[in-house]
Amino acid sequence: MSEALRETPLADEHRALGARLVPFAGWRMPVQYEGIKKEHEAVRTRAGLFDVSHMGEILVEGPRAAAEVDRLVTNDVAKLEAGRALYTVCCNRNGFILDDLIVYRLEPEKVLVVCNASNRDKIVSHFAENLGLGTPWHDVSDEWCLLALQGPRAVDVMRDLGAPPDLLDLRPFHVTRARVAGVDLWAARTGYTGEDGFELFCPNENAVALWRAILDAGRKHGTQPVGLGARDTLRLEARLMLYGNDIDEHAHPFEAGLGWVVKLDAGEFIGRDALERIKASGFDRKLVGFEMTGRGIARHGYPIVAGGNQVGVVTSGSPGPTVGRNIGLGYVPKALSKVGTALGIEIRGKVVGAVVVTTPFYKR
Repeated sequence: MSEALRETPLADEHRALGARLVPFAGWRMPVQYEGIKKEHEAVRTRAGLFDVSHMGEILVEGPRAAAEVDRLVTNDVAKLEAGRALYTVCCNRNGFILDDLIVYRLEPEKVLVVCNASNRDKIVSHFAENLGLGTPWHDVSDEWCLLALQGPRAVDVMRDLGAPPDLLDLRPFHVTRARVAGVDLWAARTGYTGEDGFELFCPNENAVALWRAILDAGRKHGTQPVGLGARDTLRLEARLMLYGNDIDEHAHPFEAGLGWVVKLDAGEFIGRDALERIKASGFDRKLVGFEMTGRGIARHGYPIVAGGNQVGVVTSGSPGPTVGRNIGLGYVPKALSKVGTALGIEIRGKVVGAVVVTTPFYKR
C-alpha cells in the first residue's frame, strides 16, 4: 500500500482557490490555479505567491554551527556574516551531488539549511551522521511554513503589508527577522524564479493568516497564487537546477555548470578530494541549454541525438512563456557543448532540430 500524501498547512486554502492538486515528492501540492501560462506571466510582470512549505529545513545552532555546516557543503559557509545566505551543493565523498541547498546564517550561532522536499530524509540523515558532536541541530521542516512572494511588484506588496524598512531594503541573498501582517517571521531576498522577491519562514500556526494577508494586500498589484507548474517554467527560463532532473547523485558540480559554488581553497569538506581530482583530470560531458529550431517540445527523458546517434538525454524541457521559444537542458559530450552546435531531440520517434544557446534563457 502506498504511503498517504502529506499536505501543507495551506491545503484548504489551495482547495478554496480552485487549485489542481497533484502528488509531488510525497506531498499533495497545487500544480496550477488558473493556468500555468497565466501564473508564469503574473510572476514575470507583477507578483506571484507560492506555497513551498514542502521544502526541508534544518536548523544548526551553537558556536560551531557555521563551521560544521561548512564541512558538509562545497561553498564557503564560514565566510558568511549573520544576515546573509548562499547557494551551494552537498556532495558525497565521490563528489556527486546529494542535493542543492540554500544556507542562511540567521544569527552568529544559528544556521538554517533549506533542502529539496524529495531529499529531506537523505539530507537529514547525512547531517545526523556528519555534524560534529556537541553541535545542536533540529529538523524543523514540520514546524515551519515557507511562502515565496516573487515578481517585480513583490516589494510593493510587502510595503502595503507594513513591512519594516530593513526588510524592504534587504539585498539579494540577505535575511532578516521581521514582523509582517502581525506575524513574526524570517524574510530572505531569495527565490527560485529568476525574479526579485522574498521567501518568508513562519511557524505553521501563522501560515494561513500570512497567506491571506499577502493575497489581500497584493490584489491591487495583480498578485495571484502560483503552482508548481509555473514554478518549473520560471526556474527553467532562469536556468535554475531541478534536483532529480538536472542534477542528482550521478552528476558532479563541474559538469552541471555549478563549479562556481565549489570553493576548493576554502578548507576541507566532504567530497573535496574527489572534486579536486575531477577538476584536475577533466570530464567528458556538460549540461547545456538548447532551444528548439523545429516544431516540438523537449521533455525530460527524451533522447538528444547528433550524427544519427544518441549523445545525451533531456533533463528539463518545456515552452518558455517569456522567451517565446521551446527550451531545454541536457547533458552532451563537451565537444558538442559549444553555443551554436546543432542537435536533434527525438520526440515520439521523430528527430526535431535544436541548437545549443547561451543560458540563462531569461534574465531580468
